[in-house]
Amino acid sequence: MDTKPRRGIQSIEIGSTLLVALATHLKPMPLRELAREAGISVGKAHPYLVSFVKVGFVIQEPATGLYALGPLALQIGLAKLCQLDPVREATPVITGLADATEQSVAVAVWGNLGPTIVQLVEPVPMHVNLRVGAVMSVRNTATGRLFATYLPRRMLDHFLAGDAARLALHEDKKQRSKSEFETELAENRRRGMARTIGDPIPGINAFSAPVFDATGNIVLAITVMGPATSFDSKWDGSIAASLREACGQISRQMGFIAAGPL
Repeated sequence: MDTKPRRGIQSIEIGSTLLVALATHLKPMPLRELAREAGISVGKAHPYLVSFVKVGFVIQEPATGLYALGPLALQIGLAKLCQLDPVREATPVITGLADATEQSVAVAVWGNLGPTIVQLVEPVPMHVNLRVGAVMSVRNTATGRLFATYLPRRMLDHFLAGDAARLALHEDKKQRSKSEFETELAENRRRGMARTIGDPIPGINAFSAPVFDATGNIVLAITVMGPATSFDSKWDGSIAASLREACGQISRQMGFIAAGPL
């Protein structure tokens, strides 16, 4: 493979810094501030903006003179969103996550029957009955509780009514009360992920974290799981940190913009 750096067009690279600044700030900006954020002079920024306005990448508000992303930027953004497949975006990231943590990693989507495994990477087989297509309990697995934390409330309440009866193998042996379950979900939201320790499978621990789309809806649950003897189950441990970073990367690729650290 040719590893030599390829020659590009420098003016495009410079101009793109202005577009990135506008996209990052999410609000109209004056020329001087925009140039400063892009790291170029006002005199250099202005001709780029004139051209971007001509093609529709940028608009300039007549009343204020402020610059904002234009209709062409919207058109391109929407086209990219239509092309996005969250599972495809996640595939290379979860492979790296499994290698980095030396634990199994599963990708789940919300299907007709609930949280459903669609990808599984196992650096070292755990010898548990987990496979692609498996449906996870909402109440008793990290993956299920993660979805319960971030799904719309009406959808969750409707689903929970039939979850225990349908998934008899994952019956809630602890008989959690509604208040206890709600407390768990509140903790998950505060932590940004769900955790199980030795439950529902003795000796197996797991973390599960969300991937969000551009509208802020959960589209995937990424779950790292492994034997308790080799699994760092601390909320601020290495596995949790690696999982947060991976899910944040995939969410950004899906167009999600977090209000704070993801």
